[in-house]
Amino acid sequence: MKTTDVLIIGGSAAGMVAALTGKSSWPKKSFILVKKQKEMMVPCGIPYIFGTLDSSDQNLMPVDAMLAKNGIESLVDEVLSINKEDKSVTLAGGETIKYEKLVIATGSTPVKPKWLVGGEKENVFVIPKDKVYLDQMKEKLSACKRVVVIGAGFIGVEFSDELIKHGHEVTLVEKQPEILSLAFDTELSKKIAELLLMRNIKIITGNGIKEILGKTKVEAVKLENGELIESDAVILTVGYKPNTKLARESEIYVDESGFIAVDEYMRTHVKDIFAIGDCAQKRDFVTRARVSTMLASTACAEARIAGMNLFNLNVVKTFSGTIAIYSTAIGDTGFGTAGITEARAKEEGIDSITGTFEGMDRHPGNLPDAHKQLVKLIAARQSGVIIGGEVIGGSSAGELTNVIGLAIQNRMSVNSLLTSQIGTHPCLTASPAGYPLIKAAEIIHGKMRNR
Repeated sequence: MKTTDVLIIGGSAAGMVAALTGKSSWPKKSFILVKKQKEMMVPCGIPYIFGTLDSSDQNLMPVDAMLAKNGIESLVDEVLSINKEDKSVTLAGGETIKYEKLVIATGSTPVKPKWLVGGEKENVFVIPKDKVYLDQMKEKLSACKRVVVIGAGFIGVEFSDELIKHGHEVTLVEKQPEILSLAFDTELSKKIAELLLMRNIKIITGNGIKEILGKTKVEAVKLENGELIESDAVILTVGYKPNTKLARESEIYVDESGFIAVDEYMRTHVKDIFAIGDCAQKRDFVTRARVSTMLASTACAEARIAGMNLFNLNVVKTFSGTIAIYSTAIGDTGFGTAGITEARAKEEGIDSITGTFEGMDRHPGNLPDAHKQLVKLIAARQSGVIIGGEVIGGSSAGELTNVIGLAIQNRMSVNSLLTSQIGTHPCLTASPAGYPLIKAAEIIHGKMRNR
């Protein structure tokens, strides 16, 4: 029987970061991480192995090397059960490990709707974080010309764009009126859709999938309005569900949405057991409502909180809510979003005010790599506190989205942005006289002053 001070279940981003942060915070404690697969994928890099990257080998996280370098033991096995009373777990290989603290980071699994007729046919794919599955999927897709991608969230958009690079005919289907509608307001969603259309991706919105047709393999997709789309393959990107089977079977409290319930220190209802990442409960930072946001960046933030609070609570190191911060790129155009949209604010009954400004991300705008940069900020009307923001621009869009996320997390107001000091350079940033983030804040300030 093995014993360890800290046992971590799950070897993707959350598990790895919890182990590394925990060991850094508590260097005298022993750590063991158990993962089901030896090779772990970079979650956000998965779409790119189907286009930009030559193989999945170029999208691996160096988990074992990083853990070993920091004195953390790594095991390739599966935890079958957790005994809360004697603080031990049983592995599929037959071994038992006793722990002092346990961190559950079992992640999520892709959704294949049970109601979908034909979902079992050959060449119907989901997107798991599984190298073997993805390698087989890539090989099968190489013989498929026409591909239908169901779900126009970030993964659906990224997969569509990557498949086009390998010559596939791609149709992207979204049930909502616009693509990326949960992340962007309509006027920005339309601009992103235009980018995809320019790359010869067919987009169908306001229409969902009803059935997958074919004898044994995919031959066509039938939509809710009866439209038929001939296809050789279907990729389902309609969401993920938390992988909480182990927690349920071990009688660790799981909420009505299927997530392991946690507090701001990432502790579960069971003493000395933590949960982090996609399997752990989330609350929106702004609205405080429960949300199903699943992001590697969020998982890593939770992992750091858990790692720092394993043996002694740091009252200033808590996870105070999920800020949905997403970014991606289509060609040389990056786009990102942080916090809540104007539409979501309205749904939640938040009286909001917005400011939108489009400028250039370099100065002068005639520099070779200059790109238009559009920023939309959303603030609470009475206080001016930033609650959301959306960016479309060049390669700097991702980092600018992170800045908006920091503003939201620190509850900065429009006035704080207006009085902030920034560093600029012609080759790196927008002009200090026309910085889109500050100009968008300036527009909101003007609306507030003139109301």
